[in-house]
Amino acid sequence: MIELHDIHKIYRLGDHEVQALRGVTLRIEKGELVAVVGTSGSGKSTLMHILGCLDTPDRGEYRLLGEDVSRLSKNRLAELRNRRIGFVFQNFNLLPRLNATENVELPLLYSGMTGAKRRAREMLRRVGLGDRMTHRPSQLSGGEAQRVAIARALVTDPAILLADEPTGNLDTATSNEIMGLLGKLHGEGRTILIVTHEPDVAAQCRRQVRMRDGVVVVG
Repeated sequence: MIELHDIHKIYRLGDHEVQALRGVTLRIEKGELVAVVGTSGSGKSTLMHILGCLDTPDRGEYRLLGEDVSRLSKNRLAELRNRRIGFVFQNFNLLPRLNATENVELPLLYSGMTGAKRRAREMLRRVGLGDRMTHRPSQLSGGEAQRVAIARALVTDPAILLADEPTGNLDTATSNEIMGLLGKLHGEGRTILIVTHEPDVAAQCRRQVRMRDGVVVVG
């Protein structure tokens, strides 16, 4: 599913260079549930951005589903993000003026796929929000908002789901509910990577990739 070989990423801040990734080599198989863990500055967020085709490496090779995406054009990367990768963020990233159904159908509208509203409603029912379809984000609890975000991430039937601190803004009980939902999706065969700093969240994943100073030290 995912193959990284000798990935390097450097950010330039004025006259200084920050080596965010220092030769990361990693392989993720189809159907895995993986936690990427590490302290602030360990490189885990940069790794997630590269995996999600939000950024490109300065050196090294990244293959997704057998395709070398390291040097693809911006348009091709955007198409790959929309069709093959689902994103879940800590802050949900829902548009406040749109209701749950409208938020979920956005990726389908961007890609020009038909039946967007029907598909969005189907995904909301799947994550247990069949009675919240017309609610706006301000009318939802944190857990409900994250479920909407998960439904949006799944609506294009992506090959991989990337979750960046998906429980970071939730209380313990709600965090457990969200991890239960992600575990259920994994049980259906989804490939899921979760970036987290929470040991109890990482412990619920089948595999942990631990990063430090831009390299993988365990995983």
